[in-house]
Amino acid sequence: MSEHTGAYPRIRPRRNRRGPAIRDLVRESAVTPGDFILPVFVHDEGGGPQEIASLPGVMRHSLGSVIEAAQEAWELGIPAIAPFPKVADGKKTIDGREAWNDDGLMPQIIRGVKQVCPDMLVIPDVALDPFSSLGQDGIVEDGVILNEATIDALVKQSLCQARAGADLVAPSDMMDGRIGRIREALDEAGFDQVGILAYSAKYASCFYGPFRDALDSAPRGGADKKTYQMDPANTDEALHEVALDLAEGADMVMVKPGLPYLDVLWRVKQHFKRPTAVYQVSGEYAMLKAASMNGWLDERSAVLEALLAFKRAGADAILTYYAADAARWLREG
Repeated sequence: MSEHTGAYPRIRPRRNRRGPAIRDLVRESAVTPGDFILPVFVHDEGGGPQEIASLPGVMRHSLGSVIEAAQEAWELGIPAIAPFPKVADGKKTIDGREAWNDDGLMPQIIRGVKQVCPDMLVIPDVALDPFSSLGQDGIVEDGVILNEATIDALVKQSLCQARAGADLVAPSDMMDGRIGRIREALDEAGFDQVGILAYSAKYASCFYGPFRDALDSAPRGGADKKTYQMDPANTDEALHEVALDLAEGADMVMVKPGLPYLDVLWRVKQHFKRPTAVYQVSGEYAMLKAASMNGWLDERSAVLEALLAFKRAGADAILTYYAADAARWLREG
């Protein structure tokens, strides 16, 4: 039987899908390389880049190769890089004091990238876990993270990064009140133009495993990260956390992880209408990579669809290990 050829139905949504040109014309969301922040891991062990078994295709860079990676990203149209340091065990302490060593790995990364790509945004992580002998984001005493003592350390770390040339600092520790203290300290030291990208809604997620492999920063006891990272069951709490960080001076806020928390991202963006980032974390990357390596998913299509989901949910910026690949794919059209 042939399809009905009369006027019915008058409303045909498929008319706006009939070809590439009209689909482009009515598309509501789009991903561009300018949306990406590239997270990079950097070691100080000598030699070149190192492979990370749980993150195929992602390298633990040397100081030399991270500069090359930044240059490549900049040429692909990626405006920002987020470095994470892997420091030697001998430099890790209970108080994480290596985090504010002006000659340490992170300041070297910042200075190196800014020297070669002065206009690229360098957004270093502010947290103690890479420097902590316990793998914790804060200072531990009797099994408890000390909030105020940790903030004192984070202030020192933020000032160290600002002195090295950071464009924004990115506190990911989830201590109460740290944004206000960091903002006050930066302003008093003359770094009023250094922004703050706050990890405001950071959940106690199982999706961080490969990241901890990359930095050898898995918790070694001392405290439960669930006492400071958010409960995955809560979304109203995310709005409360974001409101506090914005009131304390955050310039941008972040939801982390990404795809399992699209509802949180949507609520944050709709409620506050402020610059909002999302982190497609290591576990998300690893799942997509593993499925594509096994032939279960088309990698390019799956990745670009996931990134589009972040934009559709309200993200202004996306931290993703796929940034360089996605930028190339987008160029190819």
